Amino acid sequence: MHQVAVLALDGVIPFDMAVPGQVFGMASGEDGAPLYEIRVCTPPGGALTPAGVGRMRIRTGWGLPALATADTVMIPGHDGFLEEPPGEVLDALLEAAGRGARIASICVGAFVLAATGLLDGRRATTHWQHARALAERHPAVEVDPAVLFVDGGDLLTSAGVAAGIDLCLHMVRRDHGSAVAARVARRNVTPPQRDGGQAQFIRHEDPADAGTALQPTLAWMEANLHRPLTLEDIARHAAVSVRTLSRRFRAQTGTTPLRWLLRARLLRAQHLLESTGLPIERVAAESGFGSAVTLRAHFARSVGASPQSYRSAFQTRPQEAESDSVRWR
Repeated sequence: MHQVAVLALDGVIPFDMAVPGQVFGMASGEDGAPLYEIRVCTPPGGALTPAGVGRMRIRTGWGLPALATADTVMIPGHDGFLEEPPGEVLDALLEAAGRGARIASICVGAFVLAATGLLDGRRATTHWQHARALAERHPAVEVDPAVLFVDGGDLLTSAGVAAGIDLCLHMVRRDHGSAVAARVARRNVTPPQRDGGQAQFIRHEDPADAGTALQPTLAWMEANLHRPLTLEDIARHAAVSVRTLSRRFRAQTGTTPLRWLLRARLLRAQHLLESTGLPIERVAAESGFGSAVTLRAHFARSVGASPQSYRSAFQTRPQEAESDSVRWR
C-alpha cells in the first residue's frame, strides 16, 4: 500500500497537518479497500501546535526514520517556517528524495522543502503573503505567487489552506485516476476540478448582483464540451461582451473561460478513458478536442501520458463502445 508520511514539526498548523489524512484517507478502490496508509511523523519529543489555534501536543508512533520508507512525504506549514529547519529534518527529507519518494508541501511548508536545496532551479509556490519571503531567502527557487499549486513531478508545492486540498486531490487523481479523485472530493464536499494554474485569490462578486452569476453558463459549457465553443459563443450565452465575460470569469473562477473549458474537457476525456471502451477518436470528439492528435497533445502536456497509456493505467471497468445516441448533452 502507498505510504504517506506527514511531517509534523514543532508549531505545525493543525489544518495543514489534517488535510493529507482527510484526502488520502478517504481514497479507496472499487472494493472499498483503502489506497493509502497515512503516518504522522514527528521529530524526537513530538510537536506542539501554535498557541493561537489551541495548544496540543502531538505524539505518534512514527518519527523521522519513517520518512525513509514513505512513498510520499507531505510537509504541512508550521509557525517557525522562517527559521532554519533542524539538520536532522533536512537529512531525513534528502534521504527520502534520494530514494525516490515524492515530496509535497502545503502552504509555508515550502520553506522547509526549499531549505533542502531540492527546489533550486525549479518552480514552486506558497501562500501569497509569504511568497516574497520565500523568493528572498531562496533566490534559486522560481517562486510563482499566483497559482494554487505547482506539480513538478517528484516535488510539489501548494498555496495556503484550501489549496492543500486541491493539491492532495490532484495527487490522488495522478495516482488512481479522475473517478477516484472525484469520489474523494464528493465525500469531502469539495470541488474536484480546481486546476493548479488558477489564481490563489479569487474575488467573489456580491451574490445580490444576479448579473454576475456564471453558474448557468458553466453548466451550459459542461453540457456542450463536445462542441467547438468560442469566446463569442460563451459570451453570447452569458449575455455579456467578451471583455466582461473574461473579467467576470477571472473574478469568480480565478481563471479564463478557455482555460476553464480546456480543464473541463480534459476531465471529461479522463472519465471516458477510465469508464468506457470508446475508441480514442471518439473520446476526442465527445470531449471536444476534435481529433486524436489534438487530444494526445493536450494529454502529453497536462497529464504526462498518452490517452492509451492513461486508459491502461486507470480503466476500472472496460466496456464496449457506446452507441452514437450516448451524448454528453
